[in-house]
Amino acid sequence: MARERSREPEAVRITSAASSRNDDIRTRQRRYLISMMLRTVCFIGMILASLAGIHWLWPIFLVGAIVLPYVAVVMANATTSRSDGFDLLDGGPARPQLGPGPGR
Repeated sequence: MARERSREPEAVRITSAASSRNDDIRTRQRRYLISMMLRTVCFIGMILASLAGIHWLWPIFLVGAIVLPYVAVVMANATTSRSDGFDLLDGGPARPQLGPGPGR
């Protein structure tokens, strides 16, 4: 009976390692807070533009105030994936990386 060789876990390179959970949550909260602050600015701008009689501007602020919560939730739920596009090769003896030198 042939024995199956156990696979060793793949090496994680520091450039492609995920950030800590606390850092990820902090980044998501910051993105959400910025989006909600921008939504508040749009809502206040809509009221001020309406009171000032700028009738073409308040609908733009209204659309921003309506659309930004959706954008904020999508951005807050977006995860960051680090990948530099470089795959590590198997370093086993069956796949030498360099051929023999010119004198061999």
